[in-house]
Amino acid sequence: MRRPHAAPTGGTRATDAGFGSQSRVRGNTSALPVMTPVAARRGGETIRTALVDCPFGRLLVGATDAGVCFVGFAEPDDALLGDLRRRFPKAHIVPGEAALADSVDAILAFLREPNRPLDLPLDLRGTAFQLRVWQALRRIPLGETRSYAEMARMIQAPTAIRAVARSCAANPVSLAVPCHRVVGSAGALTGYRWGVRQKQALLDRERAAKGR
Repeated sequence: MRRPHAAPTGGTRATDAGFGSQSRVRGNTSALPVMTPVAARRGGETIRTALVDCPFGRLLVGATDAGVCFVGFAEPDDALLGDLRRRFPKAHIVPGEAALADSVDAILAFLREPNRPLDLPLDLRGTAFQLRVWQALRRIPLGETRSYAEMARMIQAPTAIRAVARSCAANPVSLAVPCHRVVGSAGALTGYRWGVRQKQALLDRERAAKGR
């Protein structure tokens, strides 16, 4: 199974990223919370999961009490759950379909008819650099793409093209943070954690929806 590339090191508190408090960040779906590496390793949290069919095969959604922390698709159940466990090795992972019903319904609606951005309550873990990239990804309009070089310029780090690519690959919440909208400099689809064919299909659906 494909694995994300290694992410840049380093982290920061939410207050250092310009937000007043962690709880305030989590309540603002237009912004993305960031956890320090220490917090990301903290054990004992519970992640509820839901596995359902979707237009691309199987879909796995995982969420803590703070919000959705994982969205994966287009792989068998065991592979999706294995990815989640690797990202959260100390978490207690339990089924929670009822608790995740609203988020799952929103994702399925987006996959069927992507005519509006996917807005979910998110609980993300990453470095300060990753947070900047993920925020920029959410600013790419539906049905449009940006190159990795353009993304680097968007976050005012024009030489960090490879680090931008690694951050896209490390994105734990596909679709909600739309890394499928990033392409190579000549428009090539390049790599995608969930498969280049899925990437093309997502872009085609978004462009079709935008054109209607």
